Amino acid sequence: MYQNPFDESPNGQPFNQFFPPGFGGPGAPPPGFGGPGAPPPGFGGPGFPPPPMNQPPMGGNTQMPTGAPPNFTPAMPMSTSRSGSYSGSSGIRRCIYRNTFIWLRNGNSFWFFPTFVTRNVVLGFRWGRFGWQYSTINRDSILTFQCF
Repeated sequence: MYQNPFDESPNGQPFNQFFPPGFGGPGAPPPGFGGPGAPPPGFGGPGFPPPPMNQPPMGGNTQMPTGAPPNFTPAMPMSTSRSGSYSGSSGIRRCIYRNTFIWLRNGNSFWFFPTFVTRNVVLGFRWGRFGWQYSTINRDSILTFQCF
């Protein structure tokens, strides 16, 4: 009688020869993962607290704004001035941890609370319908901004 080589495992598949010891076979979590429904390493679990709500998932000293932004929409400045408005994203580092109104090249505008600036993006919190939400902005998309 013909013997199927796949009949050696409980599920009918020879997973033992393809996976290292401790892997557990199909449907079992890989080593380091707690099992079905458990968070991956670094996002909860032993020694790793979960990230706070409305906070970025990793890194940085991010302070979420404690209150709403000012209750007005500033007029878009026509040019760079000493009043705190700038053309493009140059100088946005001086707005870190300050309410900042941003006008994008696509016509959108909104209140933003920058917390970190890199060469390519501005990280922080954007004011929206449901309050402050963590967000990133590509620096090339910024037309102008004004700090308050």
